[in-house]
Amino acid sequence: MPRPFCAARVSRRDAVSKTEYWVHDLDPFLFRFTETFGIRYYGLAYALGFLFGIWCLHLFCKHGKATLTAEQQSLTITAMMIGVLLGGRIGYMVFYALDEMLRRPWVIFQVWKGGMASHGGFIGVIAACWWAAKKLNLSFLQLGDLLCPLVPPGILLGRVANFINGELWGKVTQVPWAVVFPQSVAPGTPLEQIAPRHPSQLYEAGLEGALLLAYSQWRLWKTDVLASPGKLAGEFLAIYAAVRIFGEQFREPDAPLIMAISRGSFYSLFLLIAGAFLIYRARKI
Repeated sequence: MPRPFCAARVSRRDAVSKTEYWVHDLDPFLFRFTETFGIRYYGLAYALGFLFGIWCLHLFCKHGKATLTAEQQSLTITAMMIGVLLGGRIGYMVFYALDEMLRRPWVIFQVWKGGMASHGGFIGVIAACWWAAKKLNLSFLQLGDLLCPLVPPGILLGRVANFINGELWGKVTQVPWAVVFPQSVAPGTPLEQIAPRHPSQLYEAGLEGALLLAYSQWRLWKTDVLASPGKLAGEFLAIYAAVRIFGEQFREPDAPLIMAISRGSFYSLFLLIAGAFLIYRARKI
């Protein structure tokens, strides 16, 4: 996962007592086999997200929202999994660590060191959807509409895992629910000198995960949105972009800014444009 490039050091005037705010001390491992190897919550989040996708697509087909055979469902989910993993990893290297990748290309394979980008994951899923639609002779937009409701649980669980890992923390704040992240400063810094921060990972879990999950499932089950191919996909992309840009206002930038905004906000603008185009196109059909 991206690590903030500008973790703020704070003065004693801004320091807080460790008793005022909760100090993050969660273990990123569910089980440890060695000091550095075990079952991580982040990996478990991906696994559970994929399992939800398999189950949910099966329900869509069982209740007539789609007519995919068991083999077609398997191919689609497999393509989606590969798209998420490859897109997320390559996207991280291109969007957040391009200089390092150009200097040392082999680092792209060092996945145990972390580094996944949600926008890269989106690109990977779109590419996987296109490939699966072509392979199965299906409509790309109709298949995309079906896949959108499968995505939010993975985002939700991934953001919760980011919080457990103590990474991608928020900006300095003094709101009552702020969290002290020892990882946000140099090792050895006394706790009383570490400023509390927004738990922005949990904000994003609620906005990008829970909110989009509820909305996309409601639209698919309770409305006739599937009658307009591409409309649900457009709404999904537009809403994700909007809530991501909003959530970025509470998050410490994790790479140099682009046009005075965070990279998360900048890349989301393209999703917003794509979503608006799909919605417009669906209304014209």
